Amino acid sequence: MCGRIVHTTANTALAALFRAVPGNDLPSGPNYNVCPTNMLPVVTGADDAGQRRLRAMRWGFLPGWYKAVNDGPLIINARSETVASKPAFRDAVRQRRCIVPVTGFYEWQAGENSARLPWYFTRRDGAPMALAGLWQRWNDIDTLAIVSTEAGPGMRGLHHREPVILEQQDWPLWLGEAGHGAAVLMRASAADVMQCHRVGTAVNTNRASGPQLIEPVAAP
Repeated sequence: MCGRIVHTTANTALAALFRAVPGNDLPSGPNYNVCPTNMLPVVTGADDAGQRRLRAMRWGFLPGWYKAVNDGPLIINARSETVASKPAFRDAVRQRRCIVPVTGFYEWQAGENSARLPWYFTRRDGAPMALAGLWQRWNDIDTLAIVSTEAGPGMRGLHHREPVILEQQDWPLWLGEAGHGAAVLMRASAADVMQCHRVGTAVNTNRASGPQLIEPVAAP
């Protein structure tokens, strides 16, 4: 799940929303087809100076034991049910949680004759989605995975998994600024959080780009 992302919010707006200090190397937008291995703006928790940071990270978590970027599978998601026990994630979920702000994401529904039917998901209130993430520094690259959980009512019927979407009041807990207990946040969103519509199959290729990718089309 969540294998493609849309990012259209300006970095200055994200920095203001999350009260974070922006880095100098943030990817510029908009990007209507962010793919794994692309860079994304990511929020990390307050540092020793009490400042959150908006940083650029590579989508595709690289565990510390990888000898090269292609030394194992590309890890773009981390399952909430096993994230605390998997060797790749168990330190990150305790020490390196982050927020991945996105405008929306694509998910695919299985159609007839193996067709892949894309849907575009956003928040109903129009705000950026704050996806729960984990990060790992590999050599000199900061890499991330998005935490997923079993699909809730807003996704059920289209896919069996969905990204963990954090509400604003939960950001400090997920970022480690409000003590322990962030595990309770790794759950599906309420039925009224997300909305979706069918989009054209042009987005089925990672080479596609442009705002037309999120234009609605009639569902079959």
